Amino acid sequence: MTEKRYPVGIQTFSEIIRGRYYYADKTDLVWQLQSYAKYIFLSRPRRFGKSLLSTTLVSYFRGERELFEGLKIMEMEREWKQYPVIHLDLSMAKSQEEVATLRNTLSLLIEPYERIYGALPSEMSPGMKLRRLIERASEQCSSQVVIIIDEYDAPLLDVLHDDSRLDDYRRVMQEFYQPLKASEALIRFCFITGITKFSQLSIFSTINNLTNITMLPRFATICGITDQELTTVMADGISAMAGKFGLTPQEMHIRLRQRYDGYHFAEDSEGVYNPYSLLNALLNEKLNNFWFDTGTPSFLIRQMQHFRTDITAMDNIEVPATAFDRPTEAMTDALPLLYQSGYLTIKGYDHEAMIYTLSIPNQEVRVGYADGLLPIFTGMNGATVQTGFALKFWRALKQGNADLAMRELQAYMAGLPYVEGFKKKLTEAATAEGFYEYTLYLIFSMLNVYVRTQVKCIAGRVDMVVWMPDTIYVFEMKRDMSAHQALQQIDDRGYAIPYQTDGRRVVKVGVRFNADTRVPEEWEIA
Repeated sequence: MTEKRYPVGIQTFSEIIRGRYYYADKTDLVWQLQSYAKYIFLSRPRRFGKSLLSTTLVSYFRGERELFEGLKIMEMEREWKQYPVIHLDLSMAKSQEEVATLRNTLSLLIEPYERIYGALPSEMSPGMKLRRLIERASEQCSSQVVIIIDEYDAPLLDVLHDDSRLDDYRRVMQEFYQPLKASEALIRFCFITGITKFSQLSIFSTINNLTNITMLPRFATICGITDQELTTVMADGISAMAGKFGLTPQEMHIRLRQRYDGYHFAEDSEGVYNPYSLLNALLNEKLNNFWFDTGTPSFLIRQMQHFRTDITAMDNIEVPATAFDRPTEAMTDALPLLYQSGYLTIKGYDHEAMIYTLSIPNQEVRVGYADGLLPIFTGMNGATVQTGFALKFWRALKQGNADLAMRELQAYMAGLPYVEGFKKKLTEAATAEGFYEYTLYLIFSMLNVYVRTQVKCIAGRVDMVVWMPDTIYVFEMKRDMSAHQALQQIDDRGYAIPYQTDGRRVVKVGVRFNADTRVPEEWEIA
């Protein structure tokens, strides 16, 4: 029997099945999906299995029954009716410099199907081409047509908040999608995926019957790999990796879960692993940050800068669904994009108040997020920080030596060059203390240390709390007060009291930064 392989970089269902790759069986959900509604929209982060789901639907609607032998859907489907399927991957239409180029690319995506069903010279625009294509496919096959559109938002991500280009690009996409509604009688099923959520009015024009399943609990695990799927389908991979790390399979499972699990796409739903990262980890037998191997998406960085996002507030955000499950072009902050891009996920839900708690999903996102943002928000180089100062600072705290940690911080910041944008970021920070919160938050996050800033308590907000294995550090940072006064504020306002029952040692640190040099000048520890 041929040994199974990990389908890294393979997003086509038929190739995974024929090539005997590992496959987490989602076909029961696919069967439910095709009968749930006629027009369906699903948003998931990049590299999260949207394309695999799309190609699974393609094979299902083409009636390729032999591919599904032994899978869950065989217990549900009896007819296996064949439909003409038009599958368009719009990732090919991203980064288009001009509207004319976008139109041309959309036309090229349709061209392979025109070679099958025909075309006329009078069909000029992409929308007209798509509409006539649907009509001819339906007529020639005596059947309704299935439309699968993957990465529908790719052409628009690079022009978000670029008003001079967005409206023109949006009109092109409106014209392109308009036939999906106009041809309703000819369509059996229409499935649209992407990262972001644009409003039906602005992008899908007259499609007012599009069902958004993005946050429905019943489809929460349709993309990604569940813990149960990992420990059954890929149990041998966990064991092999455990042997290399000198761990038990159970210990290796915990490591994988901490690093790649933790995404929740609905309230009270089962968590899922990032499939791209998990499969890469098992294939390479390494715990790397694979999701970020091509860097933090540039469109996300631009939006965080555009909205001046408070990057220290990402660990525990309580909001209603309307704050993050909203159209991208209607954003008033970066929260919807952070959630839709997978940098934040649902970690809790208050049914009575109907309030969601959002947080960073796992270790991989925390470290990659910080690495991508550290140069943008502080001017520091992520790799240099991680292997240099931050590691020394972290080791000192781990050893319980807060004084040594502060001396390392002092020496590092004294030699920090004012690179381009660094002074500007200092002036943009809400307070001088706030800038140091940004800096230390990102540094700790890169080392996967749990850190929170501006932590609420009864008497106010603590500047920063750092959780180490044996110790909890409570920091108060001042510019216009002495270190002793900063330490006194921790005591006077009871900042450390909530952590005294944790079982770990609680260390209080008052710090004063020099207003001119912006270097920690004195500190007092208790």
